[in-house]
Amino acid sequence: MTDVRWDLSTIYSKLDSPEFAAAFAALQSHCDAMELLISTELALANATTPAPALGRLLGAAIDRLNALLELAETMRTYIIGFVATDSHDAAASRKLSEFEQVAVRINQIHTRTKAWVGQLGAALEPAIAQNATAQAHAFVLRETAAQARHLMSADEEALAAELTLSGGNAWGKLQGTITSQVTVEFLLDGEGKTLPMPALINLQTHADEAVRRRAYEAEIQAWGSVREALAACLNGVKGEAVTINRHRGRADALESALDQARIDRPTLEAMLAAMTASFPMFRRYFNAKAQRLGKTQLAWWDLWAPTSKNEHTFTYAEARDFILANFGGFAPELHDLAARAFDEHWIDAEPRPGKRGGAFCLDVPGVKESRILCNFDGSLDQLSTIAHELGHAFHNECVFAAGKTKLQAILPMTLAETASILCETIVMEAAQAQASDAQQELAILETSLIGAAQVIVDISSRFLFETEVFERRAKAELSAEELCAIMARSQQATYGDGLDERHLHPYMWTWKSHYYDPALSFYNFPYAFGLLFATGLYAIYQERGDAFVPAYRALLANAGEATAADLAARFGIDIRTREFWDASLAIIGRRIDRYCAIESVQ
Repeated sequence: MTDVRWDLSTIYSKLDSPEFAAAFAALQSHCDAMELLISTELALANATTPAPALGRLLGAAIDRLNALLELAETMRTYIIGFVATDSHDAAASRKLSEFEQVAVRINQIHTRTKAWVGQLGAALEPAIAQNATAQAHAFVLRETAAQARHLMSADEEALAAELTLSGGNAWGKLQGTITSQVTVEFLLDGEGKTLPMPALINLQTHADEAVRRRAYEAEIQAWGSVREALAACLNGVKGEAVTINRHRGRADALESALDQARIDRPTLEAMLAAMTASFPMFRRYFNAKAQRLGKTQLAWWDLWAPTSKNEHTFTYAEARDFILANFGGFAPELHDLAARAFDEHWIDAEPRPGKRGGAFCLDVPGVKESRILCNFDGSLDQLSTIAHELGHAFHNECVFAAGKTKLQAILPMTLAETASILCETIVMEAAQAQASDAQQELAILETSLIGAAQVIVDISSRFLFETEVFERRAKAELSAEELCAIMARSQQATYGDGLDERHLHPYMWTWKSHYYDPALSFYNFPYAFGLLFATGLYAIYQERGDAFVPAYRALLANAGEATAADLAARFGIDIRTREFWDASLAIIGRRIDRYCAIESVQ
């Protein structure tokens, strides 16, 4: 592959450049100014202050906080751009550590501001009415006031922000460093190779079962060799989350996750109930796939296996062309955004030692751009991953184009996955429509159903895993062996007889980075929400055609300023009932029906 590393030079020229140093100094100055405002004018204002004066202070605080958050996010993305692609880069790691010291101040500033808004009580609404900036941020202010009840005292919040650097945040960084530096000696195509873990994991899609099984066994052995250190990381992260949630008066870790997702328990329960009811449907797919592979049950290493000889691989250039062609059929602006991402090298695509596995998209608000990390191997699945991350970039573009501020653009985890999964759907639907014969259609359906099964069945297992881990971590630390047992038990509960229980993946907890962020518990169900919500939206798009796109862009632009239920209601969707979730799952069910029908005529 060529031109597959991202270009960070449009943000800053170098980590040690004068402009980056100036940005760092400016960030400190923003913090100083905001702290001064908090300790002087805000400290003297309260619920008895006249509404015009309160409105002015709300506007001033919002403007300064937005400027601070935009610069901080721009700098953070720039530094992560080096750390995530080369964990051996000591200079970048040091810059990240220096930045995180300032990030603690920013966290403390944001928390103190939230606490001040929360103590305004009934005076908040009259104050909002007095200031245009406050009116533009009314949703954010009201949500802030509601969430302020879960804040500890100012001193406790300040201490918690400082301690997380050597607590949960440090454990999360250690997990990233360990997993990115694990390599495996592996014989592939007669040649001995040293493979980073993302490249080894990508062999799960290899056509030869012997290769897949050896890769699985090598992966299990590799994670087993570092499991004690990673168990310590997970215990540290979850232990911090348990402690902080208890002191903030949270019922449990799920409560904070629901608030971050801007959904309520009835919505989650309706979605989870629909997902659980769909497990037999997915097991039918797993069993049909096993038969195609000449087996009675799938082993873990078979889940991503191709079942068609017509499995097509893509060069990076071909993946680009396919994505652009089909994005253009949805909306010219989506095509143009994706073309810009490819042409201006926003994407770091190749797997290599020291680079983190998986994929993600980061926004760069200072230059109105995004950066995408993936580990492209030529498969349709990885092409779909690029489309997914470009969906995040398109979401960012909609926010930028609408002139939204950082506070207006803080997305709930649920809706953050909407554009990404809809973009996945666009390319997978196009691939299926363009299939030249039944075998090729089968291969495309396979890729689609592999992804859907991961998001519904495997995500459910991760939800069960994290639920039990939180319950037990509140009482004591968990050993690596216990974590593996919980993971295997959770997989058995969701995969059922669709997967051979002798060959599960008890180490899935080791390398999924979402488990290792103390501020983002239960970062699993939002993916299921995103898949099913985007599937439902795509069905509406198929009905409405081009008329759907403006409303969809508006939804993305405003996703940071409404609850998920309110945004869904704009499209006539009620997410608190089973009906919508069942209907979206039925669409996936029809793909399974087609998969089985094609299989039966081979």
